[in-house]
Amino acid sequence: MARSRQSKASLATIGREWTRIGLTGFGGPPAHISLLRQLVVERRRWLDPRAFQDALAACNLLPGPASTQLAIFCAYRVGGVPGALIGGLAFIAPAVVMIIALSVLFLAQAPPLWVRGAGAGAGAAVAAVAVRAGVDLLRPGYRRVRDHRERALRWLLYLLAGAAGAALVGRYLVVILAACGLLELAIERRRGARPAEGPNRLAVLPLAAAQGGIPALAWTAFKVGALAFGGGFVIVPLMQGDAVHTYHWMTNGQFLNAVALGQVTPGPVVATVAAVGYAAHGVAGAVLAAVVAFAPSFLFVLAGGRRFEHLRQNAAALAFLGGAGPAAIGAILGAAVTLTRALSEAWQAGILGLAAIALLLLRRGTVETLLAAGAIGVVVALAGAPTP
Repeated sequence: MARSRQSKASLATIGREWTRIGLTGFGGPPAHISLLRQLVVERRRWLDPRAFQDALAACNLLPGPASTQLAIFCAYRVGGVPGALIGGLAFIAPAVVMIIALSVLFLAQAPPLWVRGAGAGAGAAVAAVAVRAGVDLLRPGYRRVRDHRERALRWLLYLLAGAAGAALVGRYLVVILAACGLLELAIERRRGARPAEGPNRLAVLPLAAAQGGIPALAWTAFKVGALAFGGGFVIVPLMQGDAVHTYHWMTNGQFLNAVALGQVTPGPVVATVAAVGYAAHGVAGAVLAAVVAFAPSFLFVLAGGRRFEHLRQNAAALAFLGGAGPAAIGAILGAAVTLTRALSEAWQAGILGLAAIALLLLRRGTVETLLAAGAIGVVVALAGAPTP
């Protein structure tokens, strides 16, 4: 990895600048990456463009939320271990605090009518957001392999497997995604060929979770933060299976509200897990879920930051992601199925249709679409329509 032009920044500067990104980073990972690059490469010149690009590539090969790890790594490069801790917390904390505050309002036992309407409206649009996220990844992902017939066919099969897993067996999705990655790794090793460049991120590796209570919540958060490549909508079927169907911490409607909250707040989308924690065990559960979900990102960077340049050249890692990456894209699209099935009122289907037009045809922004859907939900609820 290339050396940065300047290696140090004060901890006060890191805290201030990373907090600013955490507060203004609406739009998910693309916005976070753009803001980080503007700060560390263009404005402050703490890293040169090659160093930043190498760091981004390495973060995309690690499990956990990529943009969060990139924020922690950039702070590590300019402030050492103290900088990584301060910068990472400054980037994450605004989103977590907002999610917890909004959860208190939207996930209350008897929220006001307008709040129920806003949640039902924004929640109805979430499935369209998932489709938009999947489609945006599908095109460049397939473009990398389309000139290789056998690899392209496997890519499509992995995609279908991930979609089916998310739609049918959400909480066990990690098994399917891991199987796709291991199968592609075995094929590439047998052939002795280098895998396709730039695979997308995914969720991997199953373990056994304790049933119910704090251990179950910790396990759900750990899956999101340590076993999910890319974060974002890949985490939706992982969380929904546990939060709604297995442990019954939330209803389907409340889960849709939680996902919508994660999309309209700035900072990392993985902060959505705090809403699940709040539904399970109140504010203490929200804090616990956030700590467990984000701790692996700090550990990965602090333990392996100096070796990031080697990770992106690891043939085995690239091969594994060559199979699990398309399966992850399929999982995002499959998540739209489960999110649609969670809708309980007929008028929500109309909002979903409008959101699909706005996001997929008109290419409107995710945040503005969700806010508009929430506003429509408020009007419909106050007009007397039934709410979930």
